[in-house]
Amino acid sequence: MKTVNGACPHDCPDTCAWQVDVDNKGTAISLRGHPEHPFTKGSLCTKLKRYINRVYHKDRILHPQKRVGLKGEGEFERISWEDALEIITSKLKGTIRDHGPLSAMPCNFAGTIGMLQRYAGDQFFERLGATDVDRSICGKVALDGIRYTIGAGDTVLPEDLKHSRYIIIWGSNTAVTNLHLWSGAIKEARHKGAKIVVIDPLKTPTAERSDWHLQIKPGTDAALALGMMHIIVRDGLQDEKYVKDHTVGFERLRDRIRKYTPELVSSLTGIGKEEIEKFSREYALTKPAVIRVLVGMERRLNGGLTLRTIACLPALVGAFKSLGGGICQFTINTMREALDYKAVIPQESQTPGKRIIHLAQLGRVLTDKNLSPPINWLMIYNLNPVVTLPNQNLILTGLKRDDLFTVVHEQFMTESAKYADILLPASTQLEHWDLMPSWGHTYVALNKPAIAPLGEAVANTELFRMLAKGMDFKEPYLLASDEERIRRLLDSKSPLVSGITLETLKTTGWAKLKTPTDWRPRAEGNFSTPSGKCEFFSKTLENLGLDPLPTFEITPSQNMEEYPLDFISPKATHFLNSEYVNLPNNVTIEHSPSLVMNTMDAQDRDILENDKVRIFNQYGEVVVKAKLSQNCLLGTVSMAFNWWMASSLNGSSANALTPDALSDLKFGSNAFDAKVQVMKV
Repeated sequence: MKTVNGACPHDCPDTCAWQVDVDNKGTAISLRGHPEHPFTKGSLCTKLKRYINRVYHKDRILHPQKRVGLKGEGEFERISWEDALEIITSKLKGTIRDHGPLSAMPCNFAGTIGMLQRYAGDQFFERLGATDVDRSICGKVALDGIRYTIGAGDTVLPEDLKHSRYIIIWGSNTAVTNLHLWSGAIKEARHKGAKIVVIDPLKTPTAERSDWHLQIKPGTDAALALGMMHIIVRDGLQDEKYVKDHTVGFERLRDRIRKYTPELVSSLTGIGKEEIEKFSREYALTKPAVIRVLVGMERRLNGGLTLRTIACLPALVGAFKSLGGGICQFTINTMREALDYKAVIPQESQTPGKRIIHLAQLGRVLTDKNLSPPINWLMIYNLNPVVTLPNQNLILTGLKRDDLFTVVHEQFMTESAKYADILLPASTQLEHWDLMPSWGHTYVALNKPAIAPLGEAVANTELFRMLAKGMDFKEPYLLASDEERIRRLLDSKSPLVSGITLETLKTTGWAKLKTPTDWRPRAEGNFSTPSGKCEFFSKTLENLGLDPLPTFEITPSQNMEEYPLDFISPKATHFLNSEYVNLPNNVTIEHSPSLVMNTMDAQDRDILENDKVRIFNQYGEVVVKAKLSQNCLLGTVSMAFNWWMASSLNGSSANALTPDALSDLKFGSNAFDAKVQVMKV
């Protein structure tokens, strides 16, 4: 028996450290949380507790396969790795010869969050000169929106929420999607007297467990922030000295917020004006106060400027002066400062004529008859685009093209893998090396392979080493070993990783970045903006043709009469993106999604609990059973996005209903702007 240290690969802020017990036959027999990890403290989510079942599941793809049926039928026959690589590289060379390298494109995202496996193909496709993909479908809109106000850099570390006394969880279901923050720092803060306020259109488990739930109309968050600023300034609750010394544009902000009275904001947000008054005063007067935001609000046409507007609040009340006060988002900036990302990510491309497409618009790209050259060679890895990307039906139309050659590297026969021409077996986290950063705390972890890869499965890194050789690429960085890449990532010369090496991580399994104990980087200003101050007025936004002041714009909605309901598609509790959906378990007995809708909306449509309903709009339709609840805001319906198509009653899932436009910052996704109608079947 041996025990191997590792860490969870899931796209989750917690990045749990784990330990795997392996018997003398090389079989993993148990997986548990690392009991000594200070943030995750030995506990695992319900998803991760089933990870070994995924590894040894009978449906794992363990050998290369070639499609023998029609695209989408999922009919394949086994072939050798030698034959698979020959077909893939010959098709790629032929595509480049006939149409140029821009006719090839990767399609990947964060199926694993590790530095090696997530970015394994980036340098290969850059060397190839392929069409590049803007993968900013999740997170970057929120990051950049806030950056326009306070600059880049983490202002409150999640661990420091234990010092907060007023915690606003804005548009996030922390108790479910950020379990260890909720049960750790937030629980500790609450024990010391902190008040927890949740702002969300849905009464989520987090909202149910909070002290106060403000149920807001979808997409109106910026209006609430402006209303808060109106009350704070009206009542003289702003921190005059902090505003004077460390912000720019206050007088213009004062003019902008004048019209956002409690009465107007109440009519826009659906929150009572008395609640808005009370909430604003409590926020301004309680120290330290922190706003916790993640990605929920960014998935709208007004997403970027909404986050930019909310980010003005902490500077207005001087929250940055206190430990645990300010705005708490990701720890990505800290991780990027700590690790040498150049080891795995290409620098700014110098390729002439470089073409970049947005991942949120994959369907448009694959079906664009005017695209020159068209995409004729596609490689999908670390992603199940059919389920997780917007405008599902358009993506399916593109993947069905006879002239599109598609390679999929996967662990299971996903909805996307069914459209592969060549299907390749991918390793799991128990079977490969990786260096695991976190976007939810300040610990890095080393994932050591606990077992040999099952069957003929290979890691992403090994696959791209094989493809580089098949394409006759000689560059050493394309052929570097996994351990060499980890060493380069840690050799950043940043004081944050001082003393942290591959060798030390092999022993300890994880290490905390060397962050200061008293993390208050904006206590005395020092904002990483062009002015060096918090920018209530942003010249940068003005130069981009965007509103330079905090703003609220009602998201334009077409066909309001035809599609009157707001459709929200959050994550399901027991799945991570689309992972685990194909593995039924005792908490998803019916193994089918349902539509949550307000009881009054249901009554208007003669819909009862468990009735079959048709949800539809101009993009598609989904048939599921209805679940009636007062927890869902009137005029809003909700269904988790990550169910596979086969789980519904008509073979479509939530993203058959979501739009594929970009946010106000010209990237990201506006999937939460979906409007639908619901009818009883």
